[in-house]
Amino acid sequence: MAEKIAHTIHPQKLDDTPEWSAVEVSDDVLVADKWQGNTIDRSEMRMLGRVQVLRRNFTLVPMLGFSTVLICTWELLFANLLFALTDGGTGGLFWGFTVTIFACVFIYLSMAEMASISPTAGGQYHWVSEFSPRWCQKYLSYITGWLLAIGWQGAIVGLSFVAGTIVQGLITLSNPSYEPQQWHGTLLVIAAVAIAISVNVFLSKVLPMAEIPILILHVVGLFAIIIPLLVMAPKNDARTALLTVTNGGGWSTTGTSFMIGLLTALSSMMGFDCAVHMSEEVKNASRTLPTAILWGAGLNAVLGYLCVFTLCFTMTDIPRLLDSSTGFPFLQLFYDVTGSKAATAVMAAIIIITLIMAVVSEVATASRQIWAFSRDDGLPFSKHLRRVRPGWNIPLNALWVSLGFGIFIALINLGSSVALNAIVSLTISALISSYIVSIGCLVSKRLRGEPLPPSRFSLGKYGLAINIIALLFLCPLFVFCFFPLATPVDKETMNWAIAMFGGITVFASLWYVLAAKAIYRPPVLIQNRDLQEVSEKNMHEVRDEKL
Repeated sequence: MAEKIAHTIHPQKLDDTPEWSAVEVSDDVLVADKWQGNTIDRSEMRMLGRVQVLRRNFTLVPMLGFSTVLICTWELLFANLLFALTDGGTGGLFWGFTVTIFACVFIYLSMAEMASISPTAGGQYHWVSEFSPRWCQKYLSYITGWLLAIGWQGAIVGLSFVAGTIVQGLITLSNPSYEPQQWHGTLLVIAAVAIAISVNVFLSKVLPMAEIPILILHVVGLFAIIIPLLVMAPKNDARTALLTVTNGGGWSTTGTSFMIGLLTALSSMMGFDCAVHMSEEVKNASRTLPTAILWGAGLNAVLGYLCVFTLCFTMTDIPRLLDSSTGFPFLQLFYDVTGSKAATAVMAAIIIITLIMAVVSEVATASRQIWAFSRDDGLPFSKHLRRVRPGWNIPLNALWVSLGFGIFIALINLGSSVALNAIVSLTISALISSYIVSIGCLVSKRLRGEPLPPSRFSLGKYGLAINIIALLFLCPLFVFCFFPLATPVDKETMNWAIAMFGGITVFASLWYVLAAKAIYRPPVLIQNRDLQEVSEKNMHEVRDEKL
């Protein structure tokens, strides 16, 4: 039986924050020694002021599979092709993805360094608390936690909605008399969410091993799709494929259209912080997380380029693709090239399967995020959300919240698909804003001349430049997140994400003033780096310890 653990609170205290003497967790929810990671993991948990209650059963390869499949870069490039063709065309898609990859190099290098410094499931809201100026750290951390919680919950429904509507598109292709109904899509979304929740609840122990075959499908599946396209499809010339930028959205300039179309490529590479929110289930986390983030981003960038290159050269009749009755240009492309509904269904099934497995990973990420935030009393009913049941060692109550949230948002589709799309589109703006705030706080700390804590992955003297370049990419992209797809704009085509983003921010701020300000505990208050027992020398000695 593991001993009962109590962590002393860091003596740092904000003026409006009450005292806490200790954080205790009953020993009946602690995990066995074999699931507590190595010496460094245990030391870092003590330093962070946390108690190990989840199993550390993810190693590098399963974590790589988890993150790359969750992001599902090439799958989303196919699924969101309609938006890319409307704003940017083939040239916009190719150069937009190129710009996205260049931006992601700096974004994820910054993210990897912060993950190595503080490998905690809280992720960005924890880093904001640790790196921001003291006068604003509590509020900024709190708002970031809310945006992350809502953003990742919305991502569950968004990806489920994409998978469900692709199924409807296949049915339309096979049966032209079929008329898609909103309630059909709602049931498909609920089914996808329910499957993902069930896997996370009942198969949590084997989830890491399941990520490996799904990773293989993610890689091999792309080649199973692009090889027939490259062999059988007529081809565009290089100038048409790579240099033709179109303005199908009716914007005043092609540049504006390109920037809006850029969001398609951006959404296909955004979200590698998912690995961070699983950090308390990762062995050797402070080294594994940066590796998984960077290798995952690199792998998906290569696969994404292969997908983009194939699409740009094989889409020779774009108006026909945009007018497809299936609602998805890629389904029409598959059918036009193969001439077979069966072949189209098989190729689309690969995308659907990986998307559903991505929902499984998103459920895991979203539930860990709200569980972590609840540990610091950041959400209503935090006392219940942060509970981890003995023997389960998963945030079960947080998983039920993800199920309830997913069903509730899916049901909104019965009344208004516009409202559903607004909630779904909130995801990318929420994630980008959390990146901006956390990296911005890191820049602030560097500019204040305060040394960063030691880490096993450091950007060294290049850190400030890398962080600033990341912000220079993120800030304008954040603005374009709220642009509609095309003009003119009415209530049906308006991008209501700005209203959702503003509404969440206002609600969270009011809740902060009325209730949370007195009880929310910024993570910096309970961490104490003086308790970190592993010195630089000891880190070097145990870095190759076998897990």
